Amino acid sequence: MFIAPFVPSPMPVVQHMLELAQLKPGEVFFDLGSGDGRAVIMAAKTFGAKSVGVEMREDLAKRAMSVIHDNGLSNRVTIVNGDMFKVDLTTADVVYLYLTTSANEKVKPKMEAELRKGVRIVSHDYEVLGWKPVKVENFVEKPALGYPSHTIYLYHKE
Repeated sequence: MFIAPFVPSPMPVVQHMLELAQLKPGEVFFDLGSGDGRAVIMAAKTFGAKSVGVEMREDLAKRAMSVIHDNGLSNRVTIVNGDMFKVDLTTADVVYLYLTTSANEKVKPKMEAELRKGVRIVSHDYEVLGWKPVKVENFVEKPALGYPSHTIYLYHKE
């Protein structure tokens, strides 16, 4: 099932999102729709998390696995080439989303059912309708150069 196009988050946005989520070493980080793996790689390499990326597209999953292998992160990063609706989220401490509002709406019941209280959910540009964000930030990569603004939503599972 197609749920959202592959549009990678710029690396400064990824870093800002992981900082906003207060990702800590040893925590379990999930990226639903992980694309080329940039968020799961940064979560493991920079923040010390155990990362799981879920990506339907085989070409993107293979690209991510190659970079993970090349960076020696295979023991801390897993890429699931499959359907995010079939992956168990019960171990997650932080969930990363860069989908669309309608895709967030589709995955919301799964997150509500499987995520523990206190799990942080961070979403790039698209809110999770019906959830009250703990924080909403506008982030500009390079403010002086006219770069686009990104809206980052932070939620805590209640």
